[in-house]
Amino acid sequence: MRVAILGTGKMGGAMARRLASAGHDLTLWNRTRGRAEALGVGRVAASPADAAQGADVVISILTDANAVRGAYLGADGAAKAAKRQVFVEMSTAGPDIAKELAPLIEKAGAQFVEAPVLGSIGAVEAGTLVIFVAGREAAIEGARPVLKDLGEVRRVGDIGSAASLKLVANSMLAGVSALAAELQAAGTGAGLNPEDVFWVLSRIAPVLNARKAGFVEHRYEPVNFALRDAVKDLRLALDLYERAGATTPITKAARELYERAAKTAGDLDMSAIATLYERKPAPAK
Repeated sequence: MRVAILGTGKMGGAMARRLASAGHDLTLWNRTRGRAEALGVGRVAASPADAAQGADVVISILTDANAVRGAYLGADGAAKAAKRQVFVEMSTAGPDIAKELAPLIEKAGAQFVEAPVLGSIGAVEAGTLVIFVAGREAAIEGARPVLKDLGEVRRVGDIGSAASLKLVANSMLAGVSALAAELQAAGTGAGLNPEDVFWVLSRIAPVLNARKAGFVEHRYEPVNFALRDAVKDLRLALDLYERAGATTPITKAARELYERAAKTAGDLDMSAIATLYERKPAPAK
């Protein structure tokens, strides 16, 4: 299929490579053009509207709601080219932006699917992402030939549901990671072998295995999920939960911990939450 990708950061770039290898015809757009050109797959467009023109499926995977809004509704935004395409919004940007965009895209004669993903670059490369999709059935079916090449498609309801579920997922990941960092340090401080501590933590929460280097060895690169993005997602999640009247003291505590860590480690992998517990060398006498 003819696929446009708006946003070629780490995840968008990995998706571009995966879809190109699956035989799709790609057009790419990125705010920093050089990042799209460096991928070496498909045509690089001058604007989101240029990229969307003539595509069957338009995927957007951008930093936050403001970036999504700009790519769709800016001076040369993708919405200006909306005719018959299926627009697939995959950013972790909260439910409100999808609810804002869906009626505008559909009014123009195109279709809209909300489709945030669960998984990292490795999952993109292996085609094992979990893709939460929300929207009209016809729109989802129109995007399925592309989405199936990225991973498992799970229908979760109406527009807004997929983004909300993604925030629940990322709240869990952030909370488990924060607790793991604390217990790794506490167990090691109590005299246990660091490998043994991590072994038991990861037996209970296997998701930690992807970040063992951070928790055990304090190596926080390469960055698959930046700590600053965990802060962003926790803020979005807590806004959602507060509007729902939910009680979430553990998630609030996690946000505070990540905000503290982000002051010095925001650009590192989210496992850098462990920097809060790193022992500092004793001052020289």
